[in-house]
Amino acid sequence: MTFSSASAFAIVSAGVFLLVGLLSGLWKFLQMWRSEQGLAHPYVDIAHRASLLYGFACITLAVLAYFSTYNPNYNLFAVAVVIAFFGLAVAGYLMQAALNGPDNQLRQPHKLGQHPMPRAGLATFMVALVFAEIGGTLYLFLGALQNPLLQFWS
Repeated sequence: MTFSSASAFAIVSAGVFLLVGLLSGLWKFLQMWRSEQGLAHPYVDIAHRASLLYGFACITLAVLAYFSTYNPNYNLFAVAVVIAFFGLAVAGYLMQAALNGPDNQLRQPHKLGQHPMPRAGLATFMVALVFAEIGGTLYLFLGALQNPLLQFWS
């Protein structure tokens, strides 16, 4: 069985996200254990859950790339862009937790830890994230739908 570079990259990324999810789960547990309220920082919890979910999302991307009939280089680009934004999101959550930042980074005034963040910068990142994640996934999905193995309706 051979895998494309896009599928291989997505599978390796799934393993990385799973490990980050497990390690942030340990961090979450330790914070909960030490807390009088039994709670971890909200962004430790978010990073833990997001990492686990992104790990499974990477497996889905690997399958979509595997079945896509589109150019393998474009498939790799689509997978890489989607996964890069997954990683940036998790990194942001981990940074908020490590810096003991606010419990909601979208509440104004926006902060990274205790440092102010420009509203326009955050908005630009969020718009880029939406277009990259949805666009890249849609591209791979449409490529997979073109595969005769998946055309059960004909």
